[in-house]
Amino acid sequence: MAGKTSYDRIPFRIHPRVFAALGADLVTNDIVAVIELVKNSYDAFASRVDVIFGEEKSGRYLDILDDGSGMDRQTLEDAWCVVATPYRQQHPVSMKGKKTRRMSGEKGLGRLSAARLGRRLEMLTKAVNEPCWVVTVNWSDLSAEDSLATCYATCQRFPGVPPFQGTGTRVRVLELNSDWDQEQIADLRENLARLISPFSKIDDFGIHLTAPDTVEKNEVIEIVAPEFLSKPPYAIRGHVTSEGAVHAKYEHSPISGGRHRDAAINRKWAEVVEGSDIGRKLKQDAPGCGRFEFEIRAWDLGQDDTEEIAGQYHLAKGYVRRAIRSHKGISVYRDGILVLPKSEDARDWLGLDLRRVSRVGTRLSTSQIVGYVSISAADNKRIEDTSDREGLALNSAVLAFQEILKRIVSDLEVERDADRPKPGDDVRLEALLDGVNADDLVEDIVGLAEDGAVNQDAVQRVQAFNANLQVVREALKRRFVYYSRLATVGTIAQMLVHEIRNRTTAIGRFLRSQKQDVSVSSSEFDSQLKLAESAVRALEQLADTFAPLASRGFRRGRRDSVLEESIARCLALVDGEIKKHKVAVSQPQTSSTKVAIDPGELDTIILNLLLNAIYWTPKSDRSPRLEMVVRRTPDGKRVRFTISDSGPGVTDDDVDKIFLPGVTRKPGGIGMGLTVAAELVSDHGGKISLVQPGRLGGATFALDLPLKT
Repeated sequence: MAGKTSYDRIPFRIHPRVFAALGADLVTNDIVAVIELVKNSYDAFASRVDVIFGEEKSGRYLDILDDGSGMDRQTLEDAWCVVATPYRQQHPVSMKGKKTRRMSGEKGLGRLSAARLGRRLEMLTKAVNEPCWVVTVNWSDLSAEDSLATCYATCQRFPGVPPFQGTGTRVRVLELNSDWDQEQIADLRENLARLISPFSKIDDFGIHLTAPDTVEKNEVIEIVAPEFLSKPPYAIRGHVTSEGAVHAKYEHSPISGGRHRDAAINRKWAEVVEGSDIGRKLKQDAPGCGRFEFEIRAWDLGQDDTEEIAGQYHLAKGYVRRAIRSHKGISVYRDGILVLPKSEDARDWLGLDLRRVSRVGTRLSTSQIVGYVSISAADNKRIEDTSDREGLALNSAVLAFQEILKRIVSDLEVERDADRPKPGDDVRLEALLDGVNADDLVEDIVGLAEDGAVNQDAVQRVQAFNANLQVVREALKRRFVYYSRLATVGTIAQMLVHEIRNRTTAIGRFLRSQKQDVSVSSSEFDSQLKLAESAVRALEQLADTFAPLASRGFRRGRRDSVLEESIARCLALVDGEIKKHKVAVSQPQTSSTKVAIDPGELDTIILNLLLNAIYWTPKSDRSPRLEMVVRRTPDGKRVRFTISDSGPGVTDDDVDKIFLPGVTRKPGGIGMGLTVAAELVSDHGGKISLVQPGRLGGATFALDLPLKT
């Protein structure tokens, strides 16, 4: 017939190399391959899966052993042996009794991960009321075939005793392609710890690992995330509605204790995308990505920060940095199981490191964040991962999803910047000098190199270090100006000690001669004489107390003090001010506490606190009161001293900076009294702190000192 077009039908065929292509090439690395096999165990409703590296005569092998539901003969043929089977799409939920689990895999490719790990596979599987089947596959032989028609797996009844009591599956990978050294095993352990979402209510699935070097010892490691990762100093938690509204709470919780702060953060979808390129491109009233929950945790990774975490949790400093690095980035979980990122290369799938270029120091890098995002297959239908398990299939919903997360990270950065300690904030001089130490910078650069970071990442870290260095430089400049003044005060102290002793020697000689020459003394003469003698003793004692501090040969540890005697001595020095303002003073009367601190240093601490308290006590409407309490700590090694006043107290603005040099509310004050006291207490292994609210309604300062042993 005219105009009729004839054509031939050419059938599609798939070469057996598809097994190698999908297994060895599509799965990006061995860690991801093992995770995919463990996820299969989860989908089989296992409560426990063991990842075991073993060895037999033919060489090393890897077992993935679970106590899941297993497979019967029909399932092996209709599902397991069908590449890209829609089985899990058709059966998205597995059941065991009254419990259900949402399937973590839908593409039907996960089992091919075994082809990446080794050349041969031997699988034992047993379903309820079924025999145990043994399935063997030689991936190398399959790839060498010319047609799928000649490709098959062997299946027969297992003649031996199954390695599980009831139902279950054991996937054994033989002729491994990798050596699995200690570093690779460590990476596997850390990545397996990320598999289960911290949001999930999954408490019936455990992962255990037996490493190659522990098989003979029968050492089994339970896979859990380090405890400190659940207690970050900075965190933002909340949820996003289907309309794109963010409802979050920010929390600052210092590692070693201290002032806790939280803040509510609420944003509408229009605020999230306001001014962004994505917002202009999307032009939609709702994100389209669906409701989801999130928790993003952040750490400072300076030398002092990691040492603080290590000390608090009794860990090695290097382990702290490695643990954060191994969990770094924002992880997405669907129905409780990890979606991405699976490998190191995909950790920064949000592009956080690139955006740091414009604001080094304030913005967080991927290596400082451990984030969790919880989505569900029901609420987030348009958020799908790519076939290689390393990203999300881009569409408008995914772009909106990413933009929301970036805004949440930005809010976290703003709040963190308000709370994190700034260079120079620490009152200890040695802590300030730590700011010029480049050890932490070197360690960071080495870590970046190990992570395969680009040069720009290293440049950003150096720029941040330089910015901090400038802050420390200014703090040091202010501090040394003050210490130059102290040097002058030290010279004056030497002169005062010399003059006091010269004068008291003469006065004492005169008083003694007068006492001997006057044969009949009146009561008035006796009274004046006693006062003069008391004054001389007080001056001599004052000189004795401070003389060592005025000497270049001063060394700590040569003299001890009695805390109560120091309190009485300092009260005597400010007696005039106490009487002037009619301050009622409560002090320890019966105790005698010997402390390992020089009397001059102890008097300096107490005198600074007393002068501060006496100045502020009359500034409130309360009756002027001053209270000092001495108590030993429970361990019996230190003593705690508190001083409270009835003044107006410390304002919220000053709470976090009251011990910093130069901070003062006194007219004409230089703001170094509390700084000097804090440094002296720190030099003796203690800490001075402001207790809020104060015991008498005003300010309460507490410090601890070592007891003399």
